[in-house]
Amino acid sequence: MRIEKLRIDRGIVVEAVRFGIVGLIAFVIHYAIYWVLLHWINVNVAYSIGYALSFVCNFFMTSYFTFKSEATVKRGVGFGVAHLTNYLLSIGFLNILLWLGIRAEVAPIPVFLIAGAINFLLVRFVFKKI
Repeated sequence: MRIEKLRIDRGIVVEAVRFGIVGLIAFVIHYAIYWVLLHWINVNVAYSIGYALSFVCNFFMTSYFTFKSEATVKRGVGFGVAHLTNYLLSIGFLNILLWLGIRAEVAPIPVFLIAGAINFLLVRFVFKKI
């Protein structure tokens, strides 16, 4: 039996790196807004506002930088659906971590790491298939 070398598509690797850069920028925006609001309002509301505001920047950076695509309404809707799925996963993970006793100031960090990988697959589908 011959073992073949695993072939990794360079394009996907480049997109994943760009996606990581955009995701990190979006996370910093999201986390900064969350952290400031956390001192005045409910943790879930603070998380949701931060997510919504970073979403707009994320869409345009993902369109133009990550996938080198035009930011169309159709892609925006697909991106929104992908991010709604990601948001629901994220808010669920956030609340599980809070329930487990993780401090509200640090709980979004592992949430970002877990949900980020899932989100790449969803968003890549939107930009490559739509």
